[in-house]
Amino acid sequence: MSLRSLACVTRAHPPCHSKLAVSTCAALRHRCYATEAIVHDVLKPSAFGQPTSRSHPHLVQPGEVTPGIPAEEYERRRVQLIESLPEGSLVVSVSGQMKYMSGGASHYKFRQASDFWYLTGFEEPDSALILEKDSSVRGFRMLLYSTGKDPSKEKWDGAYTRFADSVALFGADEGRPIEDFAADLKALVATASHVYVDAPSARRERAGRSTTKTLLKFLGGSRSSKTDPESVLDALITAKRKPLASVVGELRSVKSKYEQAVLRAAADISARAHAKTMRLAQPGMSEADLAAHFEYICARGGSQRPAYVPVVASGYNALVIHYTRNNHILRDGELVLIDAGGEYNGYASDISRTFPVNGTFTAPQRELYAALLSAQKQLVALCSTANGFSLDDLHRRSVELLREELKQIGFEFGVQGRPSVLERVLYPHYLTHPVGIDLHESGTFDRRAPLKEGMVITIEPGVYVPADPEFPKHFHGLGLRIEDEVLVGERDPIVLSVAAPKEISDVEGACQGALGFEPF
Repeated sequence: MSLRSLACVTRAHPPCHSKLAVSTCAALRHRCYATEAIVHDVLKPSAFGQPTSRSHPHLVQPGEVTPGIPAEEYERRRVQLIESLPEGSLVVSVSGQMKYMSGGASHYKFRQASDFWYLTGFEEPDSALILEKDSSVRGFRMLLYSTGKDPSKEKWDGAYTRFADSVALFGADEGRPIEDFAADLKALVATASHVYVDAPSARRERAGRSTTKTLLKFLGGSRSSKTDPESVLDALITAKRKPLASVVGELRSVKSKYEQAVLRAAADISARAHAKTMRLAQPGMSEADLAAHFEYICARGGSQRPAYVPVVASGYNALVIHYTRNNHILRDGELVLIDAGGEYNGYASDISRTFPVNGTFTAPQRELYAALLSAQKQLVALCSTANGFSLDDLHRRSVELLREELKQIGFEFGVQGRPSVLERVLYPHYLTHPVGIDLHESGTFDRRAPLKEGMVITIEPGVYVPADPEFPKHFHGLGLRIEDEVLVGERDPIVLSVAAPKEISDVEGACQGALGFEPF
């Protein structure tokens, strides 16, 4: 029977919901049509602007706003933010803006502004949030502004969330049209004691040259109106206007149990992709092949997008820290450094591994890798609040450990206590950064502050040896980096990226298929 014969048109016979029913239908000579296909509990297309438990139960569980993050978690974030602010405060946060390519004919895949998403879970562009601190039981009033339903626009772009659903799904007191944002903001700013909003000049984006200031003007609603959010905020006196990013950044620096679970899942997906890419690699392939394969495995695992442009650097290319051209051929006897991670349900992963293209380390490669791995593992062990280390402390310790390890295999560094060739040439980058919703989470974080339990940071020492007679010749041209994501504990750290092989025997086993990792 053809695929068109899916459902029976006669009322005397039940719909064809199985192969048996289809065959029975054919035997009784009842004609069936694709237009009467099986009716499921979930209808397509979705009636919402993003996955919900009603439209995508395979992604979002009941009670969750976004996959893995329940409504009470978003409410906790808002409450924690508001409680940290003075009486009469107003919080203003705006969404991301759609970016276009090909002269505006097509758009890039949209990603929500991180702070806005952290506070709302709302994933539509051209939206805004106002939190007004008050004396209610909740402690604030939440207004969520968005496009709302627009049948003509939805014909092209798909569904947008109704204003009523902004209340039901996202916890807003009111869901309002974005056209009302400027006028409402003007009225609320007049009576607020402090207005927490990110300065437009601080939100410039390099690629698209768009700014928050441009977006605020766009969100002003009616083009004929003389009131727009930009002019409202520009009129605020300096004493009344406060930065929002630093306050939200402090909240984002410590991950809840829900965030930790999503970050672990993101790390697992990327770690498996690293292992499978090791298995795939062989001389004669291109770096682009490995990059594509890594992203494919991540996508198959549920990753919605790469967390950043992957680094796939073979041979001397690994001496370029942010090498992303990925267009050379892998050669027999080379190492390849892959720094790559996928984003999963709004959270990034960041893992680096270095492995031999042919599956077996040469003696010099093995010696240098072992030295780096020893330092990396000692640094991971320091990631607990009991040690009282800051990010700066960890970095300084990484320099000391690498100096000790490299001296043992023949490197010489001269006088200690001043910037040496180690920091200028062999290890020129910083050891660590927080990771979360953004790859580099919370740019306002103080590197000198002690680590807190629940933070997730990277530990990524590297060694990059140029062809310089100052260094042992057998190490020339070797670039190595080993990076893990680490959840800071009170006593013991937890390595979230543990599934990515990094011991020498495990790396070689993954490359050769001995650990059971197949490339697909």
